[in-house]
Amino acid sequence: MSVTPEHVKQVLAEADCLVPREQVEAAMDRMAEAITGDLADSNPLILCVMTGGVVAAGHLLTRLHFPLQVDYLHATRYRGALTGGEELHWLVKPQTSLKDRTVLVLDDILDEGHTLAGILEYCREEGAGQVLSAALVLKHHDRRVPGLMVDYLGVEVEDRYVFGYGMDYKEYLRNVPGIYAVKGC
Repeated sequence: MSVTPEHVKQVLAEADCLVPREQVEAAMDRMAEAITGDLADSNPLILCVMTGGVVAAGHLLTRLHFPLQVDYLHATRYRGALTGGEELHWLVKPQTSLKDRTVLVLDDILDEGHTLAGILEYCREEGAGQVLSAALVLKHHDRRVPGLMVDYLGVEVEDRYVFGYGMDYKEYLRNVPGIYAVKGC
């Protein structure tokens, strides 16, 4: 089925609001306070995970009032047909050197975590002095990479198909202010 603007409007109209904008903004404030307390004196490099992380990063970065650098990366995971394993496929690697830096990887959601785990490992392999992670949303389920958790977390949601604040519904609705779940999903 082709996704049309009319279909997307209907999905939004029928969606359940799990976290309203005000709660998301309050969560961003809490995250910024914790990040500032931990990283204000470390000259960190903030890595935004594209594409979903761009909205959360934009909102969070304006709350961080200390010297920092920003770069981005774009990586995806897919299953290898012959091995059944997972492989990280890089579309864009960071342009800034990670060597001896405090690196904070910022993403929209921690779901199963395979991509984030691969990105964190890449940062360590590139010589980062400290590697931390942040996600606006944590989805509750038991499919996550064992032991993987973020250092800074905004909000938690049930195991549903969510969108808004950078998370998408079929590449749409990333710009919705609030976190919503598709009806019936």
